[in-house]
Amino acid sequence: MKTVLVTGGGGFLGQAIVRRLVARRITVRSLSRRYYYELAALGVTQIQGDLREPQVVAHACQGVDTVFHTAAKAGVWGRYDDYYQPNARGTQHVIEACRNRGARLIHTSSPSVVFTGKHMAGVNEQAPYPRHFHAAYPQTKALAEQQVRQAAKNGLPAIVLRPHLIWGPRDNHLTPRILARGQRLRQVGNGLNRVDTIYIDNAADAHMLAADALARQPELSGRVYFISQDQPVRLWWMVNAILDAGGQAPVSRAISPAAAWTIGLMMESVYRCLPRLGEPPMTRFVAGELATDHWFDISAAKNDLGYRPNVSIEEGLRRLRRWLKRRSV
Repeated sequence: MKTVLVTGGGGFLGQAIVRRLVARRITVRSLSRRYYYELAALGVTQIQGDLREPQVVAHACQGVDTVFHTAAKAGVWGRYDDYYQPNARGTQHVIEACRNRGARLIHTSSPSVVFTGKHMAGVNEQAPYPRHFHAAYPQTKALAEQQVRQAAKNGLPAIVLRPHLIWGPRDNHLTPRILARGQRLRQVGNGLNRVDTIYIDNAADAHMLAADALARQPELSGRVYFISQDQPVRLWWMVNAILDAGGQAPVSRAISPAAAWTIGLMMESVYRCLPRLGEPPMTRFVAGELATDHWFDISAAKNDLGYRPNVSIEEGLRRLRRWLKRRSV
């Protein structure tokens, strides 16, 4: 890699990848909707623009040999088109720019693209896409992933990664949501369901390994890889560990999965009629995620990419605690 573009370079995962590229003395460019002083301090060239604009993406890809496509609209609620435009159409623009510029593509997807609402324990990359999605995010990310896989069949050098529940210092999504809800959280189910997570440094390392592997072994193009801590944990243990890192008490009350699903269905109806209310505190998609196993076999990433999580969950939680404590001072 000589010159690299990171879409969403100012984001949580994007910045972690950028820092690794800079440490390798690789010329880095970022495409984001706003300016980031953290990237400027690293000497990164910043292009401000929107993935929905093909000419902006084409300009950003000029002269690059590798693109890390991490930018996406994440969330559990909202209008379908608000997700489709950046996630599906934006990815298509990235694919076209990579194809025209001769660049390799490392695409960040999500395990939610194969989530059925039922338990997924130890499944591998052969798991099919579901027939129905309960949220626009996984549906549009599945479309984006399929676009990348089809482009790879047509000759674009590309690898797809599916990191699950990225967390750690600088987290601007998962950790803040858990801490903001604090004691309003209710455990869904008996608390025994296990999930995969991935610490931010491990997620960034996996992306670097994928880029190196694709450059070295072009026959890997088109492959999809789950990446995680390779250590499934009880979901509610993890939620409580993050609450503890933020100085909060553990979740103390619970509801049944059926009750959570019904509440989610009712809230979706109300919030759809009254969009000014924002995001409902429960949806059917969230109820399913909170009550089921979803952990994955990462043998393919180990074998093909040489991936191993270098930072343990315990060490990651210590780092998260220190970071949250510094922010609160």
